[in-house]
Amino acid sequence: MELRRSGAVLAAVAALGAGLAPQARAQGADDAAIELVDPDVLRVCADPRDLPFSNQAGEGFENKIAELLARKLGKGIAYAYYPNSTGFVRNTLNAHRCDVVMGMPQGDDIVQVTNPYYRASYVLVVKKGGELDGVETLADPRLKGKRIGLVAGTPPATIIAQNGLLPYVKSYPLVVDTRADAPPHDMMDDLEKGDIDVAVLWGPIAGNFAKDAKTPVKIAPLLHEKTGPRMVYRMGMGVRHSDQEWKRELNKFIAENQAEIDAILASYGVPLLDDDDKPKEARKAP
Repeated sequence: MELRRSGAVLAAVAALGAGLAPQARAQGADDAAIELVDPDVLRVCADPRDLPFSNQAGEGFENKIAELLARKLGKGIAYAYYPNSTGFVRNTLNAHRCDVVMGMPQGDDIVQVTNPYYRASYVLVVKKGGELDGVETLADPRLKGKRIGLVAGTPPATIIAQNGLLPYVKSYPLVVDTRADAPPHDMMDDLEKGDIDVAVLWGPIAGNFAKDAKTPVKIAPLLHEKTGPRMVYRMGMGVRHSDQEWKRELNKFIAENQAEIDAILASYGVPLLDDDDKPKEARKAP
């Protein structure tokens, strides 16, 4: 799915007494090790060609967060690569070829999801200073008659239909083999060439493209839609439903390293949101 996997509701963790904490942590670590394919190596499920998320060269932000996780856990790192399309989870995580998917969307029950480590939305991308600069909602009448790039089947499609904009849509495929096709790249190329007037994309993809765009573009998070599906999602990590201790260990990592995670995401241009739908500034890691 073009949204890319997501995060669960924050969990409350009870504080242990000082005398019991070391024993509890050791037991939890042992239990987590039993759940893993290899207790000494962080084995990550990833797409081999899906920037800005991941690739085989380790250049995506999910690669960098996985490297941070491995370093904090004192483990090596290895990947099980498979295109992020139909069968991704079945052929990686559930086949026990790896132990964590680095980005899953809230509500995706195909896996068990950790606490979220970032929050983002679908966005509009337009050329800076153009006639659509300032559009912040799909209900804006200025979009009538404009050529709209959209990945088919993604949540904004419903709102686009409700606003009578389908006749103006140029559709890009949702399910592809990323080793051969890259619809978001094609969409942003079309915006650059003027073949479309506005791109509707998942924020982390759009933000990364915007950072390096030859022609300056402006990103507007879709935060003001009155109808249709939600545009904002929390993103976490996905593990097997049986891996309770491993999930707790990942939650601990997220809580203790949020500033470093935010810095990685910001370096890739990800337009982060706080819980009030305000832009979230990455904090410096301690």
